[in-house]
Amino acid sequence: MADGAMTATFLAVIGGASLLAVTARRLRPSDRLPSLEGWALADRSLGPVWTWLLLGGTIFTAYTFTAVPGLAYGNGAPAFFAVPYTVIVCPLAFVLLSRLWTVARRHGYVTAADFVRGRYGSPPLALVVALTGILATMPYLALQLLGIRAVLTAGGVYPRGAAGDLVMVALFAGLAVATYRHGLRAPAVISALKAVAVFVSLTAVCWLVLVRLGGPGPVFDGAARRLGGTDVAHSPLVLSPAQQPAYATLALGSALALLMYPHVLTAGFAADGPRTLRKVSVALPAWTGLLALFGFLGIAALATGVQAPKGGAEAAVPMLVDRLMPAPLAGLVFAAITVGALVPAAVMSIAAATSFVRNVYVEYVQPTATPKRQVRIAKAVSLTAKVGAVAFVFGLRDQDAINLQLLGGVWILQVFPAVAVGLFTGRLHPRALLAGWAVGMVAGTLMVVRGGFSSIVTLGFGPLEVYAGLAALLLNLVVAVAGTAALDRFGVPRGADATDLPSRLTVRRRPETGANHP
Repeated sequence: MADGAMTATFLAVIGGASLLAVTARRLRPSDRLPSLEGWALADRSLGPVWTWLLLGGTIFTAYTFTAVPGLAYGNGAPAFFAVPYTVIVCPLAFVLLSRLWTVARRHGYVTAADFVRGRYGSPPLALVVALTGILATMPYLALQLLGIRAVLTAGGVYPRGAAGDLVMVALFAGLAVATYRHGLRAPAVISALKAVAVFVSLTAVCWLVLVRLGGPGPVFDGAARRLGGTDVAHSPLVLSPAQQPAYATLALGSALALLMYPHVLTAGFAADGPRTLRKVSVALPAWTGLLALFGFLGIAALATGVQAPKGGAEAAVPMLVDRLMPAPLAGLVFAAITVGALVPAAVMSIAAATSFVRNVYVEYVQPTATPKRQVRIAKAVSLTAKVGAVAFVFGLRDQDAINLQLLGGVWILQVFPAVAVGLFTGRLHPRALLAGWAVGMVAGTLMVVRGGFSSIVTLGFGPLEVYAGLAALLLNLVVAVAGTAALDRFGVPRGADATDLPSRLTVRRRPETGANHP
């Protein structure tokens, strides 16, 4: 049963998030007519601080903050792949996001599929990019709810049965209303509270752990013994040579996949210029440091003897917090992680709705839809996505959502050639890209399913283990390049390129546009 002081602190932080969401319309107000760009991208008006808060709050989800320490608690060193993975994201974001923003702003693109449609002149290719993004995003959205439930259950704030379900619905209802009314401005404002709450609470937890256990040395020694090692050097806390290829490919593949997710691109497109995105990319490692500390708490949970339920290692850190911290501070931590789920969940629903409206509804159903009608449809789809995520969590096993999210990471990586490679060269044929996408989707799915829904697989020759998404991406690229050569040889026509980007793999310096550079 939850302590009264813990519950009071938790409710105070959640109430603060709700009050902030009400003020979202004051963030960069615009006198423009309603448009999808205004609702979904906050009129591309967010400066460096707001973009850093929103992008960091979107990338670093609540489930990440529970799953990474849970993996460290159960498996040791492999969990820390998330640290180099999120470090690799920063230079990729520096290059890709700023360049994609420039093209999107110039041509009025709102989604990655918009860019693909303009770059290759291929509606089918744009459609599969949009649908892949939506398909990969929905289980990711459901996982945010699973993260909330794991945290609240460990802290005794989540009642059993229907009462607990009502708590979940109530938490999500406020977010749904704020997002419906204010679009991306709502999660942008809440992201400020998320950053403050998570940074403050995590600093307090780590300090308390180090004080109670006598420093990092005893923490790692205790964890090593719990994992069956004689010391740190001879325990699962250190990668074995056999684990290193899987670790490296998982970090690289995850970094490439992350920037293809619609919610990450939506948060990036909301910036007021490419210079802002470059500044934010340089500052994003601060969030990576936060993730590393959460991983450390998974090690600390081992060292302190926390007994997480079987199959529920993600509850290890909440249980550690509940054991070590005073009730008010524990309530702050639980609320911080809960708010941490609300930000990415809101952006994910907005991104999925925007992709549907721009690349399915307008393209194939109602090409003459007015901007006002597009916004209305997007709001309805965003609300439906949230309701669907809640129903998914209540109706299916937790493992089902986790399995689908693992597949989602493999799937979203298959749009990398069309989007990221397309930023630098238009020489790949759209039909070849479609064929490569199909091969990558099928191969990646089969590898993960045959591996028992593990993203780390063997390739069928030798004991080498690699990330399935990266292996599927290599097949995708081989098919795209070979297919392009064959189609060009037979003179198969391409669509018109409307982006004004170079066709060869070169980068031309262009004057920046946007609020920073009128």
